[in-house]
Amino acid sequence: MSRFRLRGRRRKNRPALRDRIPLRAIAPNLITSTAACAGITSIVISATNFSKTLAGTPASPRDWFMALFALLVACICDAMDGRVARLLNASSKLGAELDSLADFVNFGVAPAMFMYFWCLSGQPDMPPHVKNLLLGSALFYALCDAFRLARFNTMLEQPTIPYWKNFFLGVPAPGGCWMVLTPAILALSFTVKETAPLVSNAFQNPWFGMSMLLFIGVLMASRLPTISLKSLHISRAYLLPTMAGCLLLVAFLATNFWLTLGAVGAGYIATVPFVGLIFLKVRAKYLRDHGQAEPSPAAPASAN
Repeated sequence: MSRFRLRGRRRKNRPALRDRIPLRAIAPNLITSTAACAGITSIVISATNFSKTLAGTPASPRDWFMALFALLVACICDAMDGRVARLLNASSKLGAELDSLADFVNFGVAPAMFMYFWCLSGQPDMPPHVKNLLLGSALFYALCDAFRLARFNTMLEQPTIPYWKNFFLGVPAPGGCWMVLTPAILALSFTVKETAPLVSNAFQNPWFGMSMLLFIGVLMASRLPTISLKSLHISRAYLLPTMAGCLLLVAFLATNFWLTLGAVGAGYIATVPFVGLIFLKVRAKYLRDHGQAEPSPAAPASAN
């Protein structure tokens, strides 16, 4: 009789267990929330640095690097949350929506506001019409990021076309953030070393900042193919040169982190036309081998 009673008690407790979730399930959402906090912190630091300029005590390059460091933390958290969710088997629709909202703040609003305040700090007496154009360019970039994230969410259910597996559809949101901040990273790196002042001033010019915001915004919202390293494979013959290049990159990052990051960002921008040509060849070969016409629209490879 005791066995039957024990089993009955267990059955009564099962519905209560279904209402509980493991504590590990909230870990990915905490990482995503940390990323959003880092993005908002970057906006606050950028605004504070600009207010220092208005007060007559311009912010030092290190103050601006703090805003960039906050965005770097946001990028690292964005790269971690999805992997942690899959590792802990804690993926959810709530987490996916929270990730998109955090990405809009971190890679849309925060870099746009950074560029706006940073360009203004270089010319505090900027004419009002130029200031309005700069703000409009920043808003355009942020909205292009929002459009890209919304389009990505609507295309999740669509199968990836085989020849798209090594490419992104447009520039991904973290990549766009990196691209648009590249001039600021390079300029601030040169300023710290007190070299190339002309280059620093040119990068901080509001017209150059506007062109970067508009250009990168268009790249994010476009359907141009850009490189995706997640599913890229290399031949064994190129393994050693690739390892040597990666070690060299790590060495440069260790000795001059921000300048190396800016140089890699400039190289990333330069790859856009070459990747487009490679994509055309890959697509032509696939269609020729399979005798098919290109379907439309094309689904993105992965990541936003």
